[in-house]
Amino acid sequence: MTIKTFFASAALATLATGAFADDKAKVTTFYELLSNPGSAEHVAAFESATSEQWTSMGDYTGNNKTREAFLGQMGGFAQLMPDLNWAIQDMYQDGNTFVVRSRATGTPVAPFFGVDGEGRSFDIMTIDIHELEDGVIARTYHVEDWAGALQQLSGQ
Repeated sequence: MTIKTFFASAALATLATGAFADDKAKVTTFYELLSNPGSAEHVAAFESATSEQWTSMGDYTGNNKTREAFLGQMGGFAQLMPDLNWAIQDMYQDGNTFVVRSRATGTPVAPFFGVDGEGRSFDIMTIDIHELEDGVIARTYHVEDWAGALQQLSGQ
C-alpha cells in the first residue's frame, strides 16, 4: 500500500465514522422524541437536531407542520399514549438524505382518532425520509399506517 492510498483510506474511514455518524445520531434523536414525547430532555435534543424552519411533511394538502406545531402534537401523544414506542428497524443514508423504516406501538388511554380501543394496542410500520441541510434536519416526509392502527384498536 502506498502512503497516498493509506491516507485516502484513512480519510474515508474518518468521514464514515465522523460526520455521517453525527448525522445518524441527529436522525435517531427524532425517534427518541417520538418514544418519549413528554420529555423536556428529548424535546431539547430534537430542537438541537432540527432547523428552526424544520417542516413535517405528512400529506399532500399543504397542511404541513412547523416544528412548534409538531412538538405540540407530541405533548398530546404523551398524554394519550404513555407507552408510545417508535423503534428504528432500518436506516439508509444517501448523502444528506436518510430513509428510516420503523415500528410504532402504543396503547391509547382514551379514544384515538375517534376509536375507543378498550385497552387494545396497535403495532404499525412507518417510513420517514429526513433531509439534512447545514448539519441539521430541515424536512421530514413521513407515512404511518394509522388506518392499520385504527383497525387493530377497533378489534377488526
